[in-house]
Amino acid sequence: MARIAGVDLPRNKRGVVALTYIYGIGPTRAAKLLDRVGVSHDVKVNDWTDDNIRSIASIIQNEVKVEGELRGEVQMNIKRLMDIASYRGLRHRKGLPVRGQRTKTNARTRKGRKKTVANKKKVTK
Repeated sequence: MARIAGVDLPRNKRGVVALTYIYGIGPTRAAKLLDRVGVSHDVKVNDWTDDNIRSIASIIQNEVKVEGELRGEVQMNIKRLMDIASYRGLRHRKGLPVRGQRTKTNARTRKGRKKTVANKKKVTK
């Protein structure tokens, strides 16, 4: 089992796909990493040698910001926006979409479950 940056990589997947399980590594960065180490993109993690795993892990550890360190930086950036009370920070604080999406309909992921508001009752004669 290949364990890189605290993440167990799935054994039966291709190297490019398996590396994307690490937070902060997408398909492009994974492909560049494998090219740099000299591993084919089609080779599954099962077939990697110990040297391949070691070299990939050392490159990720020394040159790429991943997992906890990256998550902490993202959280600090959001906190900074909230502290300086920028528009984006206020949207984060209120739990609304940050990037200009509509909120009259949709936006349920950010706003949470629908809160039903009762209608005014009609007066009967």
